Amino acid sequence: MGEQSGDELCPRYQRAIDIIGKRWTCLILRVLLAGPRRFGQIEDVVGGLSARMLSERLKELEACGIVERRVYPQTPVRIEYTLTEKGRGLQRALDELQRWADAWADECEAPPPEVLVERH
Repeated sequence: MGEQSGDELCPRYQRAIDIIGKRWTCLILRVLLAGPRRFGQIEDVVGGLSARMLSERLKELEACGIVERRVYPQTPVRIEYTLTEKGRGLQRALDELQRWADAWADECEAPPPEVLVERH
């Protein structure tokens, strides 16, 4: 094994950021840390999140084994989303991010909208 210089990033870290760094994902996870939620409950809490995007993010998180979709066969059918053990493993990281936000986020100014647009 070769030595890593300080300029190289761990591929596992990069993969983790690819998964949880997508817009809305951490907010969805934060809601699910409180316990199982139905689709509409998540949608109500995360303002500005469209149903289409919520559905897409939940499918991605489910495919990664972070979120589990539970179907309860009753009338009408009830579907809940819950964190798996793997998903609950993110709690410490998300709690630390919350502590950081409580201490420092007021000092951060949001970038102007044109900076947020991805350029290809």
